[in-house]
Amino acid sequence: MSAISIGAEQTRPGSLSARKVLMIVENLPVPFDRRVWQEARALRDAGAEVSIICPIGKGAEEREETLEGIHIYRHDLPVEAKGASEFLFEYGAALWHETRLAWKILFRHGFETIHACNPPDLIFLVALPFKLLGKRFIFDHHDINPELYEAKFGKRGRLWRLLCMFEWITFKCADVVISTNESYRRIALTRGRKRESDVFVVRSGPDLTRLKTDCPDPGLKKGRKFLVGYVGVMGEQEGIDLLLRSVNHLVHERGRQDVQFVLVGGGPQLGNLKEYCQSLGLNDYVTFTGRVPDDMLFTVLSTADVCVNPDRVNPMNDQSTMNKILEYMAFSKPIVQFDVTEGRFSARTASLYARPDDPVDFADKIEWLLGSPEQRKVMGNYGRDRLQRELAWSYQVPNLIAAYQRARPTAPRKP
Repeated sequence: MSAISIGAEQTRPGSLSARKVLMIVENLPVPFDRRVWQEARALRDAGAEVSIICPIGKGAEEREETLEGIHIYRHDLPVEAKGASEFLFEYGAALWHETRLAWKILFRHGFETIHACNPPDLIFLVALPFKLLGKRFIFDHHDINPELYEAKFGKRGRLWRLLCMFEWITFKCADVVISTNESYRRIALTRGRKRESDVFVVRSGPDLTRLKTDCPDPGLKKGRKFLVGYVGVMGEQEGIDLLLRSVNHLVHERGRQDVQFVLVGGGPQLGNLKEYCQSLGLNDYVTFTGRVPDDMLFTVLSTADVCVNPDRVNPMNDQSTMNKILEYMAFSKPIVQFDVTEGRFSARTASLYARPDDPVDFADKIEWLLGSPEQRKVMGNYGRDRLQRELAWSYQVPNLIAAYQRARPTAPRKP
């Protein structure tokens, strides 16, 4: 929470009337980036005119369109980088498209605030010319990139130091910082040297009004008694290989033939993970769906008896809030995850916590929950209630609007 108190006059409809905002996101296309889309809709509801620059993706191929009154401009983006040269190519292409589209939007719609959603921490390069014209720059801190790089590649080195420098410059350029949790807020205050009054915590809580929680499909269980669900990216640091080792332990070591696992999501490791699954002899017990529409996602989560988050324990995952945890809670699902700081803060007693990166203990926790129907119900109800009382998106909107009030171009800055 920022040091600034948030009054009702700041969050009422029309509180951002006549404001024009440009949001830039490189990680996912909109509206599939759920956080960015919720922010854009909240800003629109507060009276702002919102434009977004984002990449093209499956199901979001239109170069220009207006959805729900929000202007969306999309550009091509190379496949996810795996080496230094590929990073340079990917980020260079993205920055080129973001810059040309920003100028196009300036002359077509106008904007006085640029809202940059990382990764990467390079969007300040797009914003700098506009800051010289008096535009405000808000940094929406989604990922801690030095830690993300180390988690992906298992090393530091020159590129890691470069990422640290880009992060520092981004904080330096930002008029206001939006942090996704208290861990990220501490980074903004320490590494970023930001003032408390310029940092606002806006968590990625789900919009409970847009979730369909009553659409189970028993066919997903393939005739088995239980379904364990996972939703998220299929990448290096997500620990899906650890989850598959847990499944292997349950199926082949303990003889559990009554559990089906459904893994929802796409990513650079999806093909490799499918091959690993096959090598373990688990194809009959694990379904990889790839990325799916929301209706299918909601169906999987409605059907699941237990949901899991096998993210490895490292500085990146320890300090990051994973949207999947909050989505599991929205569907009243008990959770198994490794013990990480922000994961524990979000779920509390809605989750069991396995020993760090221990697939056998992870399997133990899953098996215990499958055999404890009353405990599953208690944990699931607690998670849903926690969202409804504290963490849902409706509780985040006031801080988002307050951040924009702080960044108002004509408002005097408080010391």
